[in-house]
Amino acid sequence: MKRSSESQALYERLLPEAIAASEKAWCPHSEFPVGAALMTADGAVIQGCNVENVSYGLTNCAERTALFSAICQGEKPKSFRAMLVYAPKVALISPCGACRQVMVELLDKGCPVFCVGHDETAARDWTVEQLLPGAFDAF
Repeated sequence: MKRSSESQALYERLLPEAIAASEKAWCPHSEFPVGAALMTADGAVIQGCNVENVSYGLTNCAERTALFSAICQGEKPKSFRAMLVYAPKVALISPCGACRQVMVELLDKGCPVFCVGHDETAARDWTVEQLLPGAFDAF
């Protein structure tokens, strides 16, 4: 995949953080770890991992964990520079619908979202707007 030098730099900075986050995942039911790395406006990185519950509806995805942690730490919605989502057990990961809806509210519509699995050649780059076109957005 051909990226701009800025996008490539973001990708390279976030990938090891997302990999490290995936190693913290609590996924005893699915055995499907996912990690996310979210870059703040000042270049800090906030990690998120999936945290499962035997009642799957109570599970929280890595993307939402990172976003909710960032907001809890005082980061402002729509101020983030990029997010990378990583899953080692698939060639390519893609955010679920719930995560996409949360991204619409907390990330700028042009914010890059890099998605990658164990096959880095299959990686995809999207913007939030591309992930959820025509999204419901109260803002």
